[in-house]
Amino acid sequence: MRVALFGYQTWGHRTLQALIESEHEVALVVTHPASDHAYEKIWSDSVADLAAEHGIPVLLRNRPDDLLDELRAADLDLIVANNWRTWLPPEIFTLPRLGTLNVHDSLLPAYAGFSPLIWALINGEPEVGVTAHMMDDELDAGDVVLQRSIAVGPRDTTTDLFHKTVDLIGPIVAESLDLLASGEAVLTKQDRSKASFFHKRSLEDSRIDWTWPAEDIERLVRAQSDPYPNAYAFHKGQRVRITAASVSEGRYGGTPGRIFIREGKGIVIVAGADARRGDKRGLLIERVRTDDGVEHDATAFFPAMGGYLKSHQ
Repeated sequence: MRVALFGYQTWGHRTLQALIESEHEVALVVTHPASDHAYEKIWSDSVADLAAEHGIPVLLRNRPDDLLDELRAADLDLIVANNWRTWLPPEIFTLPRLGTLNVHDSLLPAYAGFSPLIWALINGEPEVGVTAHMMDDELDAGDVVLQRSIAVGPRDTTTDLFHKTVDLIGPIVAESLDLLASGEAVLTKQDRSKASFFHKRSLEDSRIDWTWPAEDIERLVRAQSDPYPNAYAFHKGQRVRITAASVSEGRYGGTPGRIFIREGKGIVIVAGADARRGDKRGLLIERVRTDDGVEHDATAFFPAMGGYLKSHQ
């Protein structure tokens, strides 16, 4: 088949590598220009550079404008998209003979949209994965070609889940292309009653709300692992990023955000909207990072108990 890629960052890079290694011809690559956005500087392997190394024509676009002539000239059997950041109109995704295969790093129909691994970890999902589906008029809603899942471990971070799921991209792209080329693909409609759609992450989404249960905050800390912007709160007007935490062994009561007691190698912060009842576990902070980039053991950073970690300055 003659194939074009619409892709960006490491997800698009892995997809292009799979296309290059396949028996199919990569006729054209469309990718976004490099960005200074915090999340787009993470996992930023260049699709454009990989295409150039293999002599594949590259078009840089923020949006898919003025592309129809190039796409028609490419005489495509299939477009493959992965981490393309803007909507593709029907005149593009229906242009190839077989349409457009989109690769998304969630177990669709759940977690359509943006940052699916982070949202899934925050929400305590038992598994995550990658879905290859045929693009239609609704975002991430088309018929599924293949889907692969992995279990989420009790200490997994989003970084761990990224490395596990990105390794699924090459095999799922290669197998999907072979199924589509041979006519053997069995397409499965998504159950739209189970669909969910999530927005892009921003700095505000990393701010800790101490009325959350400690278990939820602990997952937020793991979800916002390096190199993602870390979960944070404020101490004496200074932003403090939480880089390592767990749920306390003991149960504590009081006001959410209270710097309460040492436990093991960390400091317990009271958490939960109903923590006043005294039967809730707290967040055991083990390591923090200040805005100057310096890491601190929590027991050294909070030498005396009392005071509060606040959600706002």
